[in-house]
Amino acid sequence: MALQEIADAVEDSGKKGRDRWIAVYIGVLAVLLAVAGVGSGNAMKDAMARNIEASNTWAFFQAKNIRRHELRLQVAEFEAMLAVQPDMPAAARSMITEKIATYRKDDQHLTTDPERGEGLDELFVKGKQLEAERDVAMQRDPFFDYGRALLQIAIVLASVAIIAGGSSLLVLSGVIAVLGAAATLNGFLLFWVPAFL
Repeated sequence: MALQEIADAVEDSGKKGRDRWIAVYIGVLAVLLAVAGVGSGNAMKDAMARNIEASNTWAFFQAKNIRRHELRLQVAEFEAMLAVQPDMPAAARSMITEKIATYRKDDQHLTTDPERGEGLDELFVKGKQLEAERDVAMQRDPFFDYGRALLQIAIVLASVAIIAGGSSLLVLSGVIAVLGAAATLNGFLLFWVPAFL
């Protein structure tokens, strides 16, 4: 009887040690799950912020483009006026010619403004860059979602392994945890992006 009690005590001690290690493992998975959650939140915030900035940039681009088009129409109208009225008084002709020159200068300034970065050329580049940043952030988010789901499944399987006492669930939990950690890491680094994303 004494031998059986010793064997039971050793078995209980081994089971408690195993359960403690599983609890530490679950704690590590919970930390990874929190990191995946933060990554997902940041990716969505970045995507929304870049999308808003891109929309604002394209609205500004469109307003400047409309203004440039109005200037070009006015220049064409003035040029037509000069062409159909060759006997226009010199003072009026001079005033119209000055306006044409001013409008053409304004047109050029609307087209490109490297000093302030607000010409149509610069706004186009900025809008495309913001769209690209938004797209990258949107590519990151699904990997965080997959990582979170897989890590949650791994935590559940490890918890069940404590109760059931088997090793197969713990091994399956480990495999799923590795996949979840890899998906989370890929969310940060984007070392692999499938063609459908």
